Amino acid sequence: MQTWQMQEAKARLSEVVKLAESEGPQDITLHGRSVAVILSRAAFERLSGNEYSLVEFMRQSPLYGLEEIEFDRDRSLTREVAL
Repeated sequence: MQTWQMQEAKARLSEVVKLAESEGPQDITLHGRSVAVILSRAAFERLSGNEYSLVEFMRQSPLYGLEEIEFDRDRSLTREVAL
């Protein structure tokens, strides 16, 4: 991972972004301390696990398309709570 000082990264942002896409994450430092990492969109998507939207995820459920779904309900009494 290549390291960039904040000032240099700001001045050469376009190059930093292109390198993130072609060579991998780019580390940004401020006063010698790592403060940020620039990733390509593909790397971000892979790491975040957002391959599907919530709607697509729900449509993959085995229950999708069923008209009536019955859930068993716990009929036990509620517990006492001291207030």
